Amino acid sequence: MLPRLFFLVSCLLLAPAISAAEPIRPFVAGSLTNILAERQGKPFVLAFWSVTCAYCPAEFKALGKIRKSHPKLDIVLVAADTPEDAPLAAEMVAGFGLGKVEQWIFADDMPERLRFEIDPRWHGELPRTHFYGRDHRVEVVSGVVPQPRLTAWVKANVP
Repeated sequence: MLPRLFFLVSCLLLAPAISAAEPIRPFVAGSLTNILAERQGKPFVLAFWSVTCAYCPAEFKALGKIRKSHPKLDIVLVAADTPEDAPLAAEMVAGFGLGKVEQWIFADDMPERLRFEIDPRWHGELPRTHFYGRDHRVEVVSGVVPQPRLTAWVKANVP
């Protein structure tokens, strides 16, 4: 409960008003395949997070900052929560200037199946960020991505 409260307070302190946020889509079996197919040959960041994640505000702050300076950066956010958490998730994301990026939320009774489909070695630690280069080779970072690493990846991959 305390991490969720901390995250909400962080969002409220940093949040501009929510406007025209991207709708949150249900992330189910096959969603990752669709996300990858839509971006074939294009670099993008796929970030997994949760409304209860105490470290996710730092990740959102970094992603929001880099997106502001590189508006062509394609970011996809996937909340590892439930569809009932979608309104809170949208509010939190918008508070960091990421309300207009593509958003998804886990929509499977067994989230373990989704995690296994994403990466069989993933045990649920958050935040978890996947960097897909133009060739769609993926770099995965568990935990908050250090700002220099994020900046270097964007400079190498985003026009």
